[in-house]
Amino acid sequence: MQTRIRRVAVAVAAAALLPLGLTACSDGDSKDKASDSASDASARGADKSGPSEDMGRVNEPFGPACSTVPKDGKGSFEGMAEDPVATAASNNPALSTLVTAVKKAGLVDTLNNAEDITVFAPTNDAFTKIPKADLNKVLADKDQLTKILTYHVVGKRLAPEDLADGSFETLEKTKLTTSGSGESYKVNDSADVVCGNVRTANAHVYIIDTVLMPKS
Repeated sequence: MQTRIRRVAVAVAAAALLPLGLTACSDGDSKDKASDSASDASARGADKSGPSEDMGRVNEPFGPACSTVPKDGKGSFEGMAEDPVATAASNNPALSTLVTAVKKAGLVDTLNNAEDITVFAPTNDAFTKIPKADLNKVLADKDQLTKILTYHVVGKRLAPEDLADGSFETLEKTKLTTSGSGESYKVNDSADVVCGNVRTANAHVYIIDTVLMPKS
């Protein structure tokens, strides 16, 4: 009789403890799953943020002359991105000679109204490489000036990687060539890109240190 009572007591105790054991296991499994989910989410977040940061760096302007661009205002990179290319260039002090030439050639509206173009924009110093008498002669000859300026424009947006080994038809209808890699590029093997990948509302701009001359 006593033996039977002990067996019943053991069975009752086991039955009472079983739910507690199941609850503990369930809580542990939930915590493990939650921990795994958090780790997976964290990993996915890291993977997601990585490419975005890389793209941000890829899209930034580069080159030694970029440091001369105003930090804020209309002439800054952010300001230029809001305006069409001729207007954006007019707000950059380093491109004032180019802007004067564009106005003399009557190309302001042409450039501002174009869609998705690339402009290789000579700096003021680039124009000083041309003998003053020759420069004045060109500025006074609208047809020749137009020919030279449209030779600096390609009818599509070019990303830096497109310049690695490229040949592109210009609005002047002849071709220019580009070469280089990373943050070092040349145009026609004569002009260095000194500030590249500058965005405007309708164009990519690569500021160069030499005026390009189309073949006669």
